[in-house]
Amino acid sequence: MNMTHYMALLADNQPWNLIFFMAIPVILAETVAITELFILFSRQFHGKMRQINRFASITGGVYFCGVFVYLMANAVIPITQAGEWRGIADIIAVGFYLSGIVPLGGLALLDLGVIGKGWDEERKLKLHAIFVAIFLVVAHIAMIFGMLDPTLFMAQEMSSVMPAMHH
Repeated sequence: MNMTHYMALLADNQPWNLIFFMAIPVILAETVAITELFILFSRQFHGKMRQINRFASITGGVYFCGVFVYLMANAVIPITQAGEWRGIADIIAVGFYLSGIVPLGGLALLDLGVIGKGWDEERKLKLHAIFVAIFLVVAHIAMIFGMLDPTLFMAQEMSSVMPAMHH
């Protein structure tokens, strides 16, 4: 089966790429999500769960910054320059995966006090939860499109162009 660059990246160099590009960021983000639910429902803004949440947020954001820079330099730019994208599903998968930098970076900046400094805990918690939700959405879109056979959409694109060429 043909693979998107997203899936090929995860399949190559087993198990290391899967660990570095999927397991570590997702485990950190899910740790944030799980502890976030506890904090939201308990309203305990301090304590062990908040410490775990803050650690996972900052570590995840900083770690994913490194992933983002590495993949831009070693995958996105070379693939783009060589014209090797495998259709729209490939672009969507990689684009949405890399867009995780916005919510993960936002979580880190929020917990480091770079943004939201001086806000009350309720306002910070609201933005924190929004960043978690955004990450969950973009990560799942990346996974769904990343698992598709990239030629699936290419065939549909070509068949919609073909009838016009016969006129």
